[in-house]
Amino acid sequence: MILIVNKRLLSSRFKGITLWPFVILKNQNLKKDKFFLNHERIHLRQQLEMLVIFFYIWYLAEYLWRYLKSGNSLKAYKNISLEREAYRRENDLTYLNNRPFWAFLKFL
Repeated sequence: MILIVNKRLLSSRFKGITLWPFVILKNQNLKKDKFFLNHERIHLRQQLEMLVIFFYIWYLAEYLWRYLKSGNSLKAYKNISLEREAYRRENDLTYLNNRPFWAFLKFL
C-alpha cells in the first residue's frame, strides 16, 4: 500500500480513496487511523481479486444502479456491496487474514 497525502486530489466529501496501488489521503493524521487504513486495505484486496479494472466497472455500475433506485448519491455510495464489506469489516484488523475470495458478493 502506497500512501499519498494530498487534499487537492479529493473532493471535500471524501477522507481518502484507493486507486491501485495507491491510497490517497486527505490529511496526514489518517496515516495513524488503523481502522480507516484497514478499510482501504479491503478495497486494495477487492481491486486485486477483480484485476483492478473490473473493480472500477463493478463499482460504477453498482453505484449508478443504486442511485437510480434511490435518487440519493450518499445512499447509493453507502449501499455499494464493495463499500458495505469495507465499512462492516474495517474494525476487524484480522479480517483480511481469513477473507474469502469475492467476499463482497455477500453484501449485495
